[in-house]
Amino acid sequence: MAALSAMTLSASASAAFRGGASSSKLNSRSKMTATMISSPRSRPSLTRRAVVSPRAAATPADKSNIVVIGGTGATGSECVVQALARGSKVTVLARTPSKLAQPPGTAGEANAGKPIADPNLTVIQGSVTNAADVAKCITKDTTGVIVSLGGKTKDVGPTMLTDGTRNVIEAMKQNDVKRVAVVTSIGAGDSADQAPFVFKILMSTVMRSIFTDKNNQEQLFLGPAGPGKDLEFCVVRPGGLGLGPPTGVVNVIEGEAGSIARADVADFCLGALFEEAFPYIGKAPCISSVGGTSWTKDRQGKGVMEA
Repeated sequence: MAALSAMTLSASASAAFRGGASSSKLNSRSKMTATMISSPRSRPSLTRRAVVSPRAAATPADKSNIVVIGGTGATGSECVVQALARGSKVTVLARTPSKLAQPPGTAGEANAGKPIADPNLTVIQGSVTNAADVAKCITKDTTGVIVSLGGKTKDVGPTMLTDGTRNVIEAMKQNDVKRVAVVTSIGAGDSADQAPFVFKILMSTVMRSIFTDKNNQEQLFLGPAGPGKDLEFCVVRPGGLGLGPPTGVVNVIEGEAGSIARADVADFCLGALFEEAFPYIGKAPCISSVGGTSWTKDRQGKGVMEA
């Protein structure tokens, strides 16, 4: 499935969403210790703080079994290769297994599009909307699950995100699996005001049905009666998505979103699965690497290729 953070924008909308951030800034591996960008809605005098990610001290890789739902997509494939790089066993549920390929961010442009060959990788053909297919992937040996679903509504239907994620929750409960990271989008749920102006227009027009499904998907965890509210979940809301290499910088923000590489989103999701004291369990953080306002907390660590 194509990974979705609802960022299927036109070229002009995408540029506006990223706030004109250059690719050189996105690829920077600097410490990025600087005063926040001011805006009428931002809090004064907030400062970015670099925090080293404790993921290295998390669950030993040789004991982890990760399931990636939507692993053939642009963000999901980043999750797959990064988990494999750390030695995890990875199971992918895919409607079209042949679409699973190396992503350009973590694997590099030279390897982008090549098959992922790893003895720790298992690919199961099936659909997330089929509970029996999901049950084949999530077992009692599963350490954690990443849900990175997407696709055009005309291809996958108007309720695929919600229906599929509900099946994931049920399979997790049946197998006593606790940790799950769910990639949605900036603008979903109570983050609507954090989306840039152009993106807000898209949310209420051409992307309206997608966001209805995304909002319902989030409520499976965030709603008072949501079936996933008792799981150790993290709903991840990334800003404008890019295909560049991991920068190692993920900023949790409360103001308008900036941009972020899909590879950094993947690293954040893996942190949600492996860091025992991950600070955003039970929450829905909005994340960016470049641009954005009202910084509340920075997490900076080595990219997976440097670890």
